[in-house]
Amino acid sequence: MGTTKIDRSRVADTALRLLNEVGLDGLSLRAIAKELDVKAPALYWHFKDKQALLDEMATVMYRRMLADDLPAATPDGWQDQLVAYNSGLRRALLRYRDGAKVYGGARFAGTDHADGLEAHLRTMVGAGFELWQAVRAGTTAYAYTMGFVSEEQGVRPMPGEQQREGFDVGERAERLARYPLAAAAGPEIFARYDERFEDGLRLIIAGIETRYGVR
Repeated sequence: MGTTKIDRSRVADTALRLLNEVGLDGLSLRAIAKELDVKAPALYWHFKDKQALLDEMATVMYRRMLADDLPAATPDGWQDQLVAYNSGLRRALLRYRDGAKVYGGARFAGTDHADGLEAHLRTMVGAGFELWQAVRAGTTAYAYTMGFVSEEQGVRPMPGEQQREGFDVGERAERLARYPLAAAAGPEIFARYDERFEDGLRLIIAGIETRYGVR
C-alpha cells in the first residue's frame, strides 16, 4: 500500500463512487481502503465503523442535492416547497445505486440541513400550520419519497439500466391473465415513475390541505 493522505471528504467521495459499482452490500471499508491505496485501519482514524461512514456519505449526498437539484430561488408557497425539495431528493438518490438505503436513517454530520428546514418550517407556520402539523406534513412527504425511491431502485437499480428480471410488464400481464385489472395495473406499478411520483406528491399535499385546513 502507498502512503496516500486521506481525509473524510475523500473517503466519502470514494465510497459513493464505489457504491455505484458494487452496491451497498458490496461496499466495505476494506474495498474503500484498497481503492484509496491505504491500509484499512487508516480509515478508522476518520470513521469508527461503517455506519459512521454511511452518515458521512448521506451528508455529502445532501450537500450535492443542495448544489445541483434544488431550484436557485426557493418557491414561496409551502406546497411548491414540498414538491421542489422532495423532487430534488429523488433526483439526488437516483444518482447512486442503493441511494435510498444509504440515505435512510442516516445522521447528518454538521448542520447543513438546518437552514433549509428552519426556512421551510417558518413558511408553513406563517401559512397557518401549528409547528407539529408542519413537521408531520414534511415528514410524511419525506417518507413517501424515501419509500417510492426504495421501490423504484428495487426494480431498476440505476437510471438507464434494465429492470431486474421478473419485472417486465408484458410478462407480468401474461402471468396474471386470469386477473385482468391486476394485469392492466402493471404500467402503473412498474413504469411511469416520474409521472407517478409527482402525482403522488400532489395527492399528499391535497391530503395535508384537507386534514389541517390550510391552503
